[in-house]
Amino acid sequence: MALEPEGNNRLLQDVLARPGNDSCADCGNPEPDWASLTLGVFVCQACSLLHRSIPHISRVKSVQDTWDASEVELMAAMGNNAAKAKYEQKVPAFYYRPTHTDCKLLREQWIRAKYERNEFEFIEKQEPYSAGYREGFLWKRGRDNGQFLSRKFILSEREGALKYFNKQDARDPKAVMKIETLNATFQPAKIGNPCGLQITYLKDNSTRNIFVYHSDAKEMVDWFNAIRAARFHYLQVAFPGAGDEELVPKLTRNFMKEGFMEKTGPKHTEGFKKRWFTMDDRRLMYFKDPLDAYARGEVFIGSKENSYTVLAGLPPSTQGYHWNHGITIVTPDRKFLFACETEAEQRDWIAAFQRVINRPMRPQEYAVEAHFKHKP
Repeated sequence: MALEPEGNNRLLQDVLARPGNDSCADCGNPEPDWASLTLGVFVCQACSLLHRSIPHISRVKSVQDTWDASEVELMAAMGNNAAKAKYEQKVPAFYYRPTHTDCKLLREQWIRAKYERNEFEFIEKQEPYSAGYREGFLWKRGRDNGQFLSRKFILSEREGALKYFNKQDARDPKAVMKIETLNATFQPAKIGNPCGLQITYLKDNSTRNIFVYHSDAKEMVDWFNAIRAARFHYLQVAFPGAGDEELVPKLTRNFMKEGFMEKTGPKHTEGFKKRWFTMDDRRLMYFKDPLDAYARGEVFIGSKENSYTVLAGLPPSTQGYHWNHGITIVTPDRKFLFACETEAEQRDWIAAFQRVINRPMRPQEYAVEAHFKHKP
């Protein structure tokens, strides 16, 4: 005898309660409220919208809708853990698995790579980012005029570098970025393009930014994962005893916080100036414009054991007009004064600084700190 719709929905809730089905199959968001009938996975609402972009592969339905028995059986037969075992069986350790906080581009390409292109079932499909060499053209923002121009990029693990060339037939690269200090982070809002990627590297121990995009979303994510693969293989050689779980978090990093604050100079008598700040691990950089190639200055944020502290507010003697919500960073050498426009911004910045200050310094960070102390 067929169950009433309520009975089917009760059975669906039982399936949802099984291990693995309590979080989104694609981004890990808890309590998924949608399902792909064709793939047999439970997903969150945000990922369900991305599944709609591949209707030939995935047909989605809300768990709140009325379900019939055959649909419930299909979900019971598969489920998130079985789907992972199939669609994610050969995901390389370096490949970036997005979470619900990542940009749409990364989440959509992860979904397409799994279910549409079957990249993690057939290892040969991973060639674009796992071969150790990649070349192609990307639109790169000009340092001085802000125009995006097509530039040839070459990533070579053997040479340990990412290079780009200003002219198509140029023999010498315009820049050589060592894999050792390379980072990449998607910045669609900042760059003004859904595929916008910010690449940073150290040049003479100062941070240099490059902003690029490609009109093809898969191409851009392949570049990102190729950079992660190159970093992974570099770190495996640099730290031979380290396991994947130790190396993978070091491949690329998103900035801890970015946004506008006002700052004053070392004497604290100069006027406050509005600057764009980027917190990249222990480096706090400030720029006149968010898309500047070089920082106007960088501040090293050490740990509390080394006499670094962050305080809400500014010293009473602070002069000049500034935003109302002050922050003072005390270092062994001097105090840095900043001001935020809102209390919420002040709270977020203090929390970001506190996270770094509470973390003990690693041996290699002492060398970075020493360099900052000897800067003119």
